[in-house]
Amino acid sequence: MEENLKIEILFPEFCNLYGDISNMKYLKKCLPKANYIETAFDEEPTFVKEKVNFIYLGPMTENMQEKVIKKLMPYKERIEELINDNVIFLITGNAIEIFGKYIENEDGSKIDALGIFDIYAKRDMLHRDNSMFIGTWEGVEVVGFKSLFTFAYGNNDENYFAKVEKGFGLNKESKLEGICKNNFIATYLIGPILILNPDLTKKLIEKMGINDPKIAFEQDLINAYNQRIKEFRSL
Repeated sequence: MEENLKIEILFPEFCNLYGDISNMKYLKKCLPKANYIETAFDEEPTFVKEKVNFIYLGPMTENMQEKVIKKLMPYKERIEELINDNVIFLITGNAIEIFGKYIENEDGSKIDALGIFDIYAKRDMLHRDNSMFIGTWEGVEVVGFKSLFTFAYGNNDENYFAKVEKGFGLNKESKLEGICKNNFIATYLIGPILILNPDLTKKLIEKMGINDPKIAFEQDLINAYNQRIKEFRSL
């Protein structure tokens, strides 16, 4: 039942670049009876001691990445346990890098990350790459945007999120975007992804145990989604 769902939004006061916190504002429209927990940075995450159904972490500044890594490091084993238990994670933008091995600065210095997945990131703060994306996840076409100072490297052949149709994956040589293990999804896509992709949103809600979900503004979002994919393919 919807009212039994616990959805935790991590550090929304900081991890909300590119308007990605609208992912959760939209989810509240889709699941208004669910219990939403907005965990501030100075609080212990609810997932540490309680069962939650969905965890969201959005993009942040590079300085904040280092702070979030230190914040979550004591809970690494708990996060891995939740991933193995099929808890849904949605990790967007550069938040994906927190779950890799390390982040490398331009001078070669490295920031150790959680090390849950076999990827690492390299920063180039003088060059931002902006691009559009179309890919496929579990039979659903996913559309979105990227705005990057970093690219990720490493092997995601067995646990990628989306196979690229247009754009690129973890880096410009990759055709595999993001990380997906069980119900853990981490992607460089920003947007916000839930508003841009109504079919993806419905599948995530289904994974929370809601059969045949009716999402907010569904037909309007489907129309916009179809038009966006058509335009992206034509460019």
